[in-house]
Amino acid sequence: MVEKSRAMTGFRKLVVVAGVAGALIATAIPLTIISRGVSAKDAPTMVEAFLARGLRRLATPAGLRAAANPIPLTPEVLASARAHFADHCASCHGNDGRGQTSIGRNLYPKSPDMTLPVTQGLSDGEIFSIIENGIRLTGMPAWGDGTAESTRASWELVHLVRHFPKITPEELAEMAALNPKGRAEFEQEQAMDAFLKGGDVKPTHHQSH
Repeated sequence: MVEKSRAMTGFRKLVVVAGVAGALIATAIPLTIISRGVSAKDAPTMVEAFLARGLRRLATPAGLRAAANPIPLTPEVLASARAHFADHCASCHGNDGRGQTSIGRNLYPKSPDMTLPVTQGLSDGEIFSIIENGIRLTGMPAWGDGTAESTRASWELVHLVRHFPKITPEELAEMAALNPKGRAEFEQEQAMDAFLKGGDVKPTHHQSH
């Protein structure tokens, strides 16, 4: 009876603490919005960061949290992941995974530096879930479509995320060549190709917006 009473007391304390924390968060968010506005230029508050980390964890299916990467790490797997990342992900995350791109810096929340412990400390399953399922209310979309090919690509990208802290200049140069080309670069390549083939090179004009 004594142990049961202690357990009930501990449970009641936990409920009270959770209730107080919830009330503080519910109060803090409106006050923050009133004082700071909702500009995407601001850094997320401590409350927002805390809630985002909690939601990220809750978004990972329980069966995946402790999952290890089922794809063996090989040079071929890393090369495939680099090519995929350069074409699909680098516009926000950068080829090096640090998020220092014009899009990544202006998202809210900003693209994370995936070389840091906040990301590297996640389990393989958590990283896979973020890639496959995305995260609501952020700029991170869900890339998975339920196919075996998509699932394998996501697990390969987990290996690349783990590799980011030690990625080499040669690997970054390889990825840069695979990045999607903007209109100006595409037109410049067309003009150079026409010149090499002996044709007339027409100057390209770009309208500023």
